[in-house]
Amino acid sequence: MKEDIQSVLYSKEQLAQKVRQLGQEISRDYAGKNPLLVSVLKGSVVFMSDLMRAIDIPCQIDFMMVSSYGSGVKTSGVVKIMKDLDTPLEGRDLIIVEDILDSGKTLYYLKGMLSDRQPKSIRIAALLDKPDRREAPVSADYCGFVVPDQFIVGYGLDYAEKYRNLPYIGVLKPEIYSE
Repeated sequence: MKEDIQSVLYSKEQLAQKVRQLGQEISRDYAGKNPLLVSVLKGSVVFMSDLMRAIDIPCQIDFMMVSSYGSGVKTSGVVKIMKDLDTPLEGRDLIIVEDILDSGKTLYYLKGMLSDRQPKSIRIAALLDKPDRREAPVSADYCGFVVPDQFIVGYGLDYAEKYRNLPYIGVLKPEIYSE
């Protein structure tokens, strides 16, 4: 796997430091509250795991699985709910935890859909933001890193279900995904 990586964007240590910082921000902003963290599977599971341990106030977690990519490298724009939440949202403070905010289409759709369930608030925590690819009017309230428009993998992000287990975030060599 490592031979498929063109360069490392963020090391294991840089990721850990940024996640701690985001956890401190969320803890401060939600002091006295019990936010519900919603991981958008599969990509955000690694980030969610580290983020929830960096939050030092009570919080709960739940999971959604959505698909808008299929097996390709570009979003189809059609969001399919594969697994919905188990937790009622009415009156809750909700934080959608996402690995990467790319086109924004999926998060825009999710935020609208979840708003219909009448939570008290909805915010987005995205480890990575790729604004050059944005096609929908959505932004992260908590953002780790702004990344270039390159194909990145690791720390939960994949290509064809591979590379999620890399402990860092790296740029995938173009010849890997253009075959």
